[in-house]
Amino acid sequence: MNRTWFSIAALLGVAISTLTVSSCGDPQELQSITIQPGTETIGSTTTPLAADAGAQVQLRALGSYLHPPVTKDITNQVTWASNTPQMFTVNSTGLLTATGASCGGTLVSATVTTNSDGSGLSSSGAVVTGYMTANVTCFSGTGPTVTVDFAGTGTGTISSSPSGLGCASSATACTGSFPTGTALTLTAVATSGTFGGWAGCDESNGTACIINDLTSNVTLTATFN
Repeated sequence: MNRTWFSIAALLGVAISTLTVSSCGDPQELQSITIQPGTETIGSTTTPLAADAGAQVQLRALGSYLHPPVTKDITNQVTWASNTPQMFTVNSTGLLTATGASCGGTLVSATVTTNSDGSGLSSSGAVVTGYMTANVTCFSGTGPTVTVDFAGTGTGTISSSPSGLGCASSATACTGSFPTGTALTLTAVATSGTFGGWAGCDESNGTACIINDLTSNVTLTATFN
């Protein structure tokens, strides 16, 4: 009987030892990815969309692991992607950049397709993805209005920087709204004849008309001879 109990105890010891070794050898398992910040909004209703171009936010990807439970910064280990690249781009290091081409919201993802622990042991290769929401506020066009009238017998076009106003001299109306306080430059290009000059600008320099500080509605005249 003693010999039987000894055999059972020996088998239990081997089993426990095997489980312990197996547990120690298990790879860390990535359970989830959290992106910080979880939401980012740029722009405003009084800012032209083009003015948002180049705005950047650095994102971080935090991975939550098991065996043992731990949270790690895996920003440079994930694959970053933007659901709307015409609105936001995101590079391999998680740098989010607004294009200034469209407004609204998009999802930005961080994905790991192969999980492994620090010792190089690979897990089952599950795909783990985290998301954040990036928004660009649309310009409502509620700021002061700039109106350009055309004079002369020639033809031409005008454009603005920042964007928001542009048309040909054949247009019946050429108007655009800008945020209060905008420093605005309009440029004229003759398509037939020559450009004769601007009227109503704070400053003019050749084909350029400059408004230093737009605080109220302005009417300008562009002459093409």
